[in-house]
Amino acid sequence: MRTGIAALTLAAALISTPALAAKDELVIGMTQFPSNWHPSMEAMMAKSYVLSMARRPFTAYDPDWRLTCLLCTELPALDKGTAEVETRADGKKGIKVTYTINPKATWGDGTPVTTEDVLFTWAVGKHPQSGYSNFDLFARDIVAIDAKDERTFTIHRDKAVCSYAEINDFEILPAHLERAVFEADPATYRNRSKYETDTTNPGLWFGPYRIAQVEPGSHVVLEPNPTWWGAKPAFKRVIVKSIENTAALEANLLAGQVDMVPGETGLPLDQVLAFEKRHGSRYNVFYKPGLFFEHVELNLDNPALADVRVRRALLHAIDREAISKQLYDGRQPVAHNEISPLDRVHAPGYPTYAFDPALAAKLLDEAGWSERRAGVRHNAKGERLSLEIMTTAGNRSREVLQQVLQAQWRQAGIEVRIVNEPARVLFGDTLEKRRFKSMALFAWISAPENIPRTILHSSMIPTEANNWAGQNYTGYRNPEMDKVLEDLEHVCEPDANRALWAKLQTLYAQDLPNLPLFFRADPFILPPWLEGVVPTGHLDSSTLWIETWKAKE
Repeated sequence: MRTGIAALTLAAALISTPALAAKDELVIGMTQFPSNWHPSMEAMMAKSYVLSMARRPFTAYDPDWRLTCLLCTELPALDKGTAEVETRADGKKGIKVTYTINPKATWGDGTPVTTEDVLFTWAVGKHPQSGYSNFDLFARDIVAIDAKDERTFTIHRDKAVCSYAEINDFEILPAHLERAVFEADPATYRNRSKYETDTTNPGLWFGPYRIAQVEPGSHVVLEPNPTWWGAKPAFKRVIVKSIENTAALEANLLAGQVDMVPGETGLPLDQVLAFEKRHGSRYNVFYKPGLFFEHVELNLDNPALADVRVRRALLHAIDREAISKQLYDGRQPVAHNEISPLDRVHAPGYPTYAFDPALAAKLLDEAGWSERRAGVRHNAKGERLSLEIMTTAGNRSREVLQQVLQAQWRQAGIEVRIVNEPARVLFGDTLEKRRFKSMALFAWISAPENIPRTILHSSMIPTEANNWAGQNYTGYRNPEMDKVLEDLEHVCEPDANRALWAKLQTLYAQDLPNLPLFFRADPFILPPWLEGVVPTGHLDSSTLWIETWKAKE
């Protein structure tokens, strides 16, 4: 990791003067550097934020939380005949949906984006060794794709899913560049993809910008894509700098070496609250509440954490209300479930876990951790109740939160050691290959009304056999939850659908596969001369509309 001084030196080399940057360049500072560049592997907000400038998904949710077409010409609909319930050869009901690729869409090397790319992308995504984060979409949900012509195709889905128009995770690949690499050896494709070996190849990108330079762990330079078919972007260069130490990132901002810090992957809220009091008159600072679920991921293969009584005790032992008030000025409400109250599908009535040290002690006693030695609980075998908690190194807010959690758990007789890693490592092999021993502190970010199948369904547990695909890092297994997740996809009648959402949230609260902490409000710090940045409050980054960003006249 580069130090703050090194980062300042780098920025000085990239930017001649702040005034010039405000007109010709935009320098964005963020706290993470992508662990890889493939759009469908190793889900990470920092990567999504950068790639949203250089790519466009077929569909995405806009800042008003409405599904919209970005790469397609219009959303399929039953009343338009572009979506149709069908009976498949096996007698099951499915649905077919037809999309047309924007006729002006081309890859950055001038090659048209066609249905050949669609068919190739599906072949990669459904391969058992592809390592896709959402391989279920490709391997189970999509049962066939028909290419009508070079621009129009029909997807046949396994069930008549309620969200049939949405294919946000179908991130298209350039067949003319990636086919030979993939077919040579699918098992090693994730490491040999041109996204990893030739990241600046123009043919990989088709957004308003293309990636022109990558300095691993340091910065990414994006330049306008001459084959982009939409509105011309305003900046000649966008430089995204990774400064994992949040104090150093703030120093770069104040020194004028960084123009803006985005809420999606920037400074933590408590730090920005203090920053605004000191320097708010110089910047446009605002806070966007949304579907950002800060939580503690649990490795349920850990024998202690496999006991739900221990998981409930961990939650009862921490005072989340006090933490929210003292650390975050009450702007980050306590999360009692994985589904945010801001989401239409939120269904209150599930169990909650208030701060209750006495109940936490009772649960730990019942779980067999009843003997205290030097303040730490032991079981009948003499084993210590000792856990590890990891998070992104250099994130001051999370490191402070870790220390508060550690102290409160210590009061309950639970020993917790802090072991942190750089974001690119934590969100790479550590989580993806489930190498964290006990707990990991980070945020899930979801789209509106998102069914959390990839993180709660038992088929989504990453293993060596599936080449570490899926995002169920906890190893959570519950057949009842599996069925609810599956039924939610195709039970569309409003009352029945609401009942399923309520059941999902109740099962989650009963089982506690992870520990809910807060729903984040993400702070944005922008220069007064920049306009057009509209936060979404959900998974789809504001950079999906970067062509609307510009310097004020």
